[in-house]
Amino acid sequence: MRLSLFANIFGFAAVLLSFSAVAGESDVTNVSVSAQGEGRFRFDVTVRHADEGWDHYADIWEVVGADGTVYGQRVLAHPHVNEQPFTRSQSGIEIPADVSQVTVRSGDKVHGFGGKEMLVKLPGR
Repeated sequence: MRLSLFANIFGFAAVLLSFSAVAGESDVTNVSVSAQGEGRFRFDVTVRHADEGWDHYADIWEVVGADGTVYGQRVLAHPHVNEQPFTRSQSGIEIPADVSQVTVRSGDKVHGFGGKEMLVKLPGR
C-alpha cells in the first residue's frame, strides 16, 4: 500500500513539473509611450514569456485600438530564453487624433495573443 501511494504521489509530481516547464502565454508587463509629433508615438514595451527556443517564443507585440484596429506592431525575430523580461521599442506608430488610449498586447508562436495586456493612455490626449 505504501509503495502504491508513493508511486501515485511521485507520478502526480512528475506531471505537475512537466506542465510547469512548458511556456505559457506572453504577457505585457510594462509600457512607456512618448509623443513624437504629428500623431506619431514611440512605444517601449516590456514582455515576459518563458521562451523555450525557436519553436515557442514571444514573437510579436501590437498596439490596438478599442475597435480592434492595429496601429502598429513590433515583430520579435528571435527567442529571448536568457533575457526575461525584455523590452523592445517601435517608433513612428501613427494613431488618429480622436484615439486617447490603446491596448498593448503580445503574442507567442504557440498560443498567439491571449496573455496579460495593458491599457495605455496616450500622452497629450
